[in-house]
This record gives sequence, C-alpha cells and structure tokens, in this order.
Amino acid sequence: TALPILEVLLSREAESLMEKRSGLVDKFQNNLKMLNTLQHLIVDEELVKWRRAQQLAGSGGPQPGSLDILQSWCEYLAEFIWRNRQQIRQVEMLKAQLPMQRPASGLMDELTQNVASSLSALVTSTFVIEKQPPQVLKTQTKFMASVRLLVGGKLNVHMNPPEVVVNIVNEKQARDLLSNKVGDPRLESQTSGDIINNRRVMEYHQASGTLSVTFRNMQLKKIKRPDKKGAEVAVTEEKFTLLFTSRFSIGGGELFFAVRTISLPVVVVVHGNQLPNAEATILWDNFFSEPSRIPFHVPDHVPWSMASQALNARFTMSNVRELSAENLEYLSQKALHSAPPADEQNLRALSWQAFNKDPLPGRNFTFWEWFYGIMDLVRRHLLGPWQDGLILGFVT
Repeated sequence: TALPILEVLLSREAESLMEKRSGLVDKFQNNLKMLNTLQHLIVDEELVKWRRAQQLAGSGGPQPGSLDILQSWCEYLAEFIWRNRQQIRQVEMLKAQLPMQRPASGLMDELTQNVASSLSALVTSTFVIEKQPPQVLKTQTKFMASVRLLVGGKLNVHMNPPEVVVNIVNEKQARDLLSNKVGDPRLESQTSGDIINNRRVMEYHQASGTLSVTFRNMQLKKIKRPDKKGAEVAVTEEKFTLLFTSRFSIGGGELFFAVRTISLPVVVVVHGNQLPNAEATILWDNFFSEPSRIPFHVPDHVPWSMASQALNARFTMSNVRELSAENLEYLSQKALHSAPPADEQNLRALSWQAFNKDPLPGRNFTFWEWFYGIMDLVRRHLLGPWQDGLILGFVT
C-alpha cells in the first residue's frame, strides 16, 4: 500500500513543479517583452534622435546632447538583459537535473534565443561614432574621429579591450554592408582608399566609465572612385563613408560579437577649390535625408521652408548671427527665380538641380556658389559688422 501512496505524492510534486516551471517561463517572457519595449525606446528612438541631431549639427544645427545619459540607460538595459540570461541558464541547468516532459517544452529554448538576440541587438547598435570625421575630407590631410561602445564598461568588454579598424567605402559598398545582416567579413574588407593610422585599441576611462577610442592622426592617402558608367556625377557629389569595425567577446568567451558602424557621408576632395561644391552635397544630405534611408539616398526636391532653414543654419554656423526674414525672402526669389506671394513661398520646391547644378540666369555660377561666396566673404572680412547688426542684408 505504501507504493501507490508514494506514486500519488510524487505525481502531485511533479505537477506542482511543472506549474512552477510554467509560471517561471511566463515571468521570463513578460520580462523580455518589457525589456524589448524599453530597448526600442532607447535604441530605436532616443539613440536615433541623437544621431539625427549629430547629423544636423554637421551643417549648423544645434549640437546633440552628451552621450552619457544614453550610455547610462543602455548600461541599465544591458545589466537587466544579462541578469535574465543568467537566470534562464540556471533554470536550464535545474531542468537538466530533473527532466520532465511537459506541454510547450520548447519555450525555454525560445527564451534562450530571444534573450541572446536582444543582447546582440543592444551591443551592435550601441557601437556609436561620438565624434564624426570631417564630412569634406581632403586627401593627404590629417583628421580625427572617435567611437564609443555604450555598454562596454557594463559588460566588461574593457577587461580585454578590442581593436577598432577604420576603412573608407563608397556608396554601393555601404549599401551592400547594411543589407548584409550576417556580417560577411568579405564585405567588411572592401575598401575604396588607403587610410593610415586606422587601427587603435579601445581605452577604458574609469572616471567616466566609458570605453572609447579616438583616432587623432588618420590620413587618407589615396581614394579609388567608383566607375561612373556615363552618369553625369561630379566628384563633389560622390559620397563615401568611414566604416568602423571591431570584434570582441563577453562572458568569458561565451558570446562573440562583430560590430560595425558607418560615419555620416563624406565627400573626398583633393583641391581647396572643390570645397564649396562638396559642402553643397553635405548640406543637402545632412538636412534632407531620412534616418532609415538606403545609403545615401536624398530627395531631388525639398520645400523652400526646409531649404531656408538649412541655409540659415549653415550661414549662422559660419557667421553667428542669423539671417533675417527679409534676407530669407530675398534668397527664395534668387533660388526660385521668381517672387511668389508670401503665403505660397514656403510651399514652393527647390530642386538639387536649381540649388547647385544649373547656373543662375545670366550667370556662370549656381545659386549655392553665389550663396557660399557671400557667406565666406562675411566670415573673412565682415564678421564684426555683421554680428553687430550693421549690415542690412542683400542688395539687387
């Protein structure tokens, strides 16, 4: 009689254990759901906003805030995801000691995969260019850039700091890289030029808790331009990007990561006289591109309301004082070759062709070249009077 009683007791204990395991799986699923929601807010919204602000700042927009707050959010998130991963692994070990078949037995495997995917997405998306390289890049000239791994300190990557490598790639190579999610090393090894001093090991700054590296003496020695195949594209319209790559492991070698990030588009020049047209390409890209675009697509036309904001920001970047409403109205007439009513002015579209391809009527220079010449003249010779408000504006 003792044996049937024992079987009943064991059956009850087994059922209780299976219920507890099922309840634990539900809690892990809820945790991961909340963590994924939080990760979306931090990575897909706040970090994207920061990157967009950084891009606008390259052509005169307000400077982005410090990365420190974003780093603290990412670190908390990494810690929570790592804790859940460790707890799921402990449950897996306990389950292996007392295996029992139950409905939805594959849920733990799914949880393990999901938490690994969340951690991987967080690590790869928080490899960030903190200081962008100059977007007009002159060959044979030193330049700098810096990258930061926002979760590097929290995940102890700094215990064995990785090396970061920088290469320059063209627009097509950048598209191929971003469309290749598995991290094909053959694509990452493609390059469109030779950069010296392009390898450095990341450094951990204990006071700030940041893992970063600054390249202070990079230099583009040679550029290989893509075949144009009959397309009428000037060299100052060709866009390249710097590709930053690194490889490291965490958790004592448990998880391996190959991370990469690309800079804002750069235009490569060899002579100073190419600078104005190169800046036109960068201004159009920085202000009018979409964050989730395919590299490096930009619209052919933009509303004058957006174009005027871009011109005002770029002028203010050079000369401190903003353009007045009257100045901007004059610019619209110059750029659009007409004087539409005030209520229709901002609805008119400015094309790239009119901005910096076709010369102004009766002239041998474009609207942008004319605007850039005035902006540069004020910066070099009239900055004081302009800032003091002693210069009224444009005259016909």
